[in-house]
Amino acid sequence: MKGITRFSNSLMEKYLPDPFLFVIILTLVIFAMGLGLTDSSPVQMVAFWGEGFWALLAFSMQMVLVLVTGYVLASSPIFKKGLGKLASLAKSPGSAIILVTLVSLAASWINWGFGLVIGALFAKELAKRVEHVDYRLLIASAYSGFIIWHAGFSGSIPLSIATAGHPFVDKIGVIPTSATIFASYNLIIVAALVIIVPLLNRIMMPTKEDTITVDPKLLVDPIIEVLPAKSDMTPAERLENSWILSMVIGILGIAFIIYYFVQNGFALTLDLVNFMFLFLGIIFHGTPRNYLIAIQEAVKGAGGIIVQFPFYAGIMGMMTASGLAGVMSEAFVNVSTAETLPLFAFLSAGLVNFFVPSGGGQWAVQAPIMLEAAEMLGSDPAKVAMAVAWGDAWTNMIQPFWALPALAIAGLKAKDIMGFCVIVLIVSGVVIGLGLLFL
Repeated sequence: MKGITRFSNSLMEKYLPDPFLFVIILTLVIFAMGLGLTDSSPVQMVAFWGEGFWALLAFSMQMVLVLVTGYVLASSPIFKKGLGKLASLAKSPGSAIILVTLVSLAASWINWGFGLVIGALFAKELAKRVEHVDYRLLIASAYSGFIIWHAGFSGSIPLSIATAGHPFVDKIGVIPTSATIFASYNLIIVAALVIIVPLLNRIMMPTKEDTITVDPKLLVDPIIEVLPAKSDMTPAERLENSWILSMVIGILGIAFIIYYFVQNGFALTLDLVNFMFLFLGIIFHGTPRNYLIAIQEAVKGAGGIIVQFPFYAGIMGMMTASGLAGVMSEAFVNVSTAETLPLFAFLSAGLVNFFVPSGGGQWAVQAPIMLEAAEMLGSDPAKVAMAVAWGDAWTNMIQPFWALPALAIAGLKAKDIMGFCVIVLIVSGVVIGLGLLFL
């Protein structure tokens, strides 16, 4: 395994381009595939690309806030102390790898945005405390927990088809989460990955000679400026350093969070997670000044998200408007039976997700084809829907789109972790595929 991992890392380090170059290459590939596999003209493909370019603006801002508010919350004294106590449980590099994977898996199953941020922040805390742990594998392990997000509480596909009036209600009706998220086959797959992925990451630990560590001093948060005496402060400076203002606005935010849970139950959305991160960060940092200093540090890592997400929106526009996503899906459906349709739905979703890294957007494209196939072949539509959900989560392991927040927090490049993630992709693909086929 160490040899395979070493080869995979070497391959990624040599040939995987920067995520921005990666998305440009994907754009050109999809443009060419659209011309070759659909009846779209070059002018139409250009139009599809340009018209879809800004389709993810709201989502891009949500992801920036996931990164910034999560980073700021974790840099607060109280939260750092909590993460530090949890990190103190790891006494060796191996236990650190297992612990960060388990934390990421649990957080991602609760909410995908929460998992992305908490896993990376916890990995940094472990890197400060555990000597001789490979920093690349630590961050890759934190990201690997993301593999189960779409089978958890924030899975967009199972939550969508459980909602009255969803776009495909006339075809499949309303399917409760008891038949998707909490179905026995889904829970068994999740349980298998919770056992296998941490052990796999532990097995991938490089030899001492190949281990790449990080100086803990580089992970220390910047020192907050020394404040003048209160008597020397201007009225504006006193407001900036007033804990009363932070508490008042923070309590207002907490009041809304309580109101939301009373009205909606424990239904986490990305907006609510960002809302919680933001107001808890304000409270935990104590003063507006401390919070603003933390914000200034956090936004430094958001550049990749801001620049690259519009390109992925353009790719998604070409995939959907040209019919290319449908062509890919139909190719798998054509070789399916009632028993194998969930497996092929999973594989096709994994392929489409590589170019359309959005669970909701992907379901809108694939659902008409997959649900019609399920009806024709007599396959369970709930299981087919979950197969698409698993495929959407699966290839995130080698899709830099979703790794950007974790990479920004860690200060690494995609090629630093993707060698490990390729191994997770292969092993998890076997586990999920077998589960969908035989359970």
